Amino acid sequence: MSTERRYAIPVEQVEWPIPGAFDTVFRWEYEDARDALVRLYEKAKNLQWNTNTRIDWSQDLDPENPQQLPDESVSIYGSDVWNRLTAREKANVRRHAQAWQLSQFLHGEQGALICTAKIVQQVPSVDAKFYAATQVIDEARHVEVFSRYLHEKLDLVYPLNNNLQSLLNDALTDSRWDMTYLAMQVLIEGLALAAFSLIRHNATDPLARSINAYVMQDEARHVMFGRLALRDFYPQLTQSERDEREEFCVDACYRMRDRFLGEEVWERLGLPVADVEKAKATVKPLDLPAEIDKYGADRSGLTTVVYDRAPRPA
Repeated sequence: MSTERRYAIPVEQVEWPIPGAFDTVFRWEYEDARDALVRLYEKAKNLQWNTNTRIDWSQDLDPENPQQLPDESVSIYGSDVWNRLTAREKANVRRHAQAWQLSQFLHGEQGALICTAKIVQQVPSVDAKFYAATQVIDEARHVEVFSRYLHEKLDLVYPLNNNLQSLLNDALTDSRWDMTYLAMQVLIEGLALAAFSLIRHNATDPLARSINAYVMQDEARHVMFGRLALRDFYPQLTQSERDEREEFCVDACYRMRDRFLGEEVWERLGLPVADVEKAKATVKPLDLPAEIDKYGADRSGLTTVVYDRAPRPA
C-alpha cells in the first residue's frame, strides 16, 4: 500500500517543488583541509551502517504503544482531557502521537538529505564537501529507516508539519551556504538529536531503542559538522550580518517550538485543540537527558534560546 493511503490526514500532493537559485562552487585547491574536518570525515566513513542488516526488523510492536514510551511522554498526560479518555482512546492517542513524531523525523530527514546535497554544491572548501557527501548517505539511510518503521510497523503516517516546512523552505531558498548550515546543521539537527535522545532514554521497545541509538550516532557528527564550519566563518561577518543570523535563529526556534504542539494530531482525533493547549500548559514535561546540553545546544556562537511557552515577539 502506498504512503499516500497511509496518511492520517489527506495530502493534496505528494511532491513539493521548491524554486531556488544559488552558485555551485568548484575548488581547485585540494590540500588546505582542516584537521578537525578530516578527522570527522574519517569517522563518518568508518561508521557507516546498513539498515537492512544492522536493525532486527523481525521484532513485533505493541499496537497500543509502539515504542513502549511512558504515558508521561504524551503532552496531555495527567490533564482533564487525558483523564476523560477511555483506555481504548488513550491507546489511539499513543499510536497517533508516536506516528506523528516519527513522521516529522521522516520528512525532516529528507529535508536534511536535500539541504546537505545543496551544501556539497555550495560550500567553498573541499574538506566540507567531502564530509557533506558522507552526510548525504547518512540522511538517505535515515529516510529509509524511518520510512520502513512507519510503513511496516505502525502503518500510519502524518504529513509534514507547517512550521517545519517553513524552516526547510528558508534553508533551501536562501542563496547563502551558511544559512543552510545554520537552519539545518545547527537548529533542525540539534533539536532532532535532543528528540532522539528523549526516545532512547524513555522507550523500552528494543526496535525503537536500536533505531534511535544508530541515528543519534550519525546526528552527533552532523551537528559537529555545522559547528566546525560556522566557527571559522562567522568571525568574518560584519555585526549587521551576525545580527541578521541571530534574528533568524530566534524566529526559527519559535517555529520549531510551535512544531512540537502537534495540533494536527488533536484535530485528527477529534479532540478540542483549545482545551488540549490549555491542558499541555499544566503538564510537567519529561526530564531531559544530560547529553542534550552536550549535543543539542546552539553551537553557532550566535545565540542560545530557551524553550518555553512565551508568545513569539511581534
